Amino acid sequence: MMHLSRGDYFALLRRYLTPHWKQVTGLALLLLGATALQLIGPQFIAGFIDQAGADQPVQVLIWLAIGFIAVALLAQLANLGGVYLSELLAWSATNQLRGDLALHCLNLDMPFHKAHPPGVLIERIDGDVAALANFFSQFVLRVIGGGLLLIGALVLLFREDWRLGTALTVFALIALGLMLLLRNFATPLMAAERAASAGLFGLIEEHLAGLEDVRSNGGGAHAVRRLQRAERIRFQRDIRAVAAGFATFVATIVLFGIGYAIALGLGAWLYQRGLVSLGVVYLCFQYTQMLRRPIELLADQLREFQRAGAGLGRIKQLFARHSAINESGRTHLPAGPLAVEIDHLSFHYNDEPDDNDSQDAGGVVLDDIELYLRPGEVLGVLGRTGSGKTTLSRMLLRLYDPTAGAIRLAGSDLRDLAPGELRRHTAIVTQEVQLFRANLRDNLTLFDPSVSDERIWEALAALGLADWARGLPAGLDTPIAGSDGISAGEAQLLAFARVFLRDPGLIILDEASSRLDPDTERRIEQAVDRLLAGRTAIIIAHRLATIQRTDSVLILDNGQIAEYGPRELLSADPQSRFSGLLRVGMEEVIT
Repeated sequence: MMHLSRGDYFALLRRYLTPHWKQVTGLALLLLGATALQLIGPQFIAGFIDQAGADQPVQVLIWLAIGFIAVALLAQLANLGGVYLSELLAWSATNQLRGDLALHCLNLDMPFHKAHPPGVLIERIDGDVAALANFFSQFVLRVIGGGLLLIGALVLLFREDWRLGTALTVFALIALGLMLLLRNFATPLMAAERAASAGLFGLIEEHLAGLEDVRSNGGGAHAVRRLQRAERIRFQRDIRAVAAGFATFVATIVLFGIGYAIALGLGAWLYQRGLVSLGVVYLCFQYTQMLRRPIELLADQLREFQRAGAGLGRIKQLFARHSAINESGRTHLPAGPLAVEIDHLSFHYNDEPDDNDSQDAGGVVLDDIELYLRPGEVLGVLGRTGSGKTTLSRMLLRLYDPTAGAIRLAGSDLRDLAPGELRRHTAIVTQEVQLFRANLRDNLTLFDPSVSDERIWEALAALGLADWARGLPAGLDTPIAGSDGISAGEAQLLAFARVFLRDPGLIILDEASSRLDPDTERRIEQAVDRLLAGRTAIIIAHRLATIQRTDSVLILDNGQIAEYGPRELLSADPQSRFSGLLRVGMEEVIT
């Protein structure tokens, strides 16, 4: 577990509470007011007891009762306001932290995401941050409020009798000392429980994503066994964490059994000797109960602090993870179609194998690839599964950096470009189009409010989707429930519209191999023609129709160039691989 210093906690508080200083101030005032009112309330009861014993007029007793009721009501209102503000503060601060953490993870490199399934990241980003909600909203202020309540009760006991004050001060110090000794006891167990929970969620996400494959191949029993093992580990760690967390609670029960005995015994002894009144004996017992509240509160907050420490340690680890890709580039790309130069490119994975290019971890995926595309040229890439096609497309988007060689756009090495600059001038349409549970507008703009409806309609019209969009119940405001109700062809056309709105200079098109009806296929072919006009494009091709629109062809085999050249020359050469593929209908290249 990563070591945490007090500076880590204070840095977190400064960063995420400073923007909400008004709420913090209001919460502090409410907590201080509630503390003062709690200390004042017993004074009315003590006065009532003493005045009743002295046969004072009933009117005096009525006013004391009214005063106590008023103070109690004000204290409850202050507590209610404190609860409201603390919850508001917790959600405001932790949502900002969730956003920062999610953005940080999105900017990490592909090896990180290959090693951390979405389920694990969900638990790390949401679950660990949720453990900090109480820390943000209540920990410091409640500890301060509890400390003031503790000090105030002891001061008032000293005011009544120094022996009462001394005895209960010693008791409170012993109790606090014991609680502080237990402070870090449960932190490692809490961290282990959070890690087991994240692993379980990652496993659940993995099996849900592959549900069809698991069921169709009879892997249900194996999947259940894996889930049972993960759940057993989580259960065992949770039991240990809960047991450790409640150690402070048990210690509090034992301690205050002793504390009540001290308070009642000493109060009775002083009363018998006529040194204090009956009202003071009540105050002694009542303030002893008040000592219990801040000490229990401190114990509760220490448990929350332990949970927060476990979560913060994992969050700090995540923030400490930096992308292996240097993002400090300052070079800018020109507008319009981009020239692409691949200069003796070689690449191999250091750790995890690629899901789409079936190579062993650490094996060579691309070896000495060299080609050049003029601005506006369209390249078709062919090759069997595992030949390196997908890896090449990812490297053009700089999801990985080359092991050797370089990739240049418009003469600029990708490593000299900031990721934001590269993303503005490049785009990819994959076979799996991700649609979000949002309206059509947000799905097209990817939640960018700066894109006007006029531009959206222009893109839809250019792709022949305008009539389809106008036919939807609410036009651009029509909710899209993920991929439900949207055909594969329509989803791909929406992905084309996204690219149109960005107007990149380089497009990478991983052509869908789904079986489409003739009308949809015709619309996609027309959309591809419009999408490629005036842009450099690289098409990972699966069909002959797509190859016919390319200017040059690249055939990969085991990460190496098997053939590369102008399409027309290769198709006219009966000895070329490409010519042979055309004769057999490309069955060989896609198997």
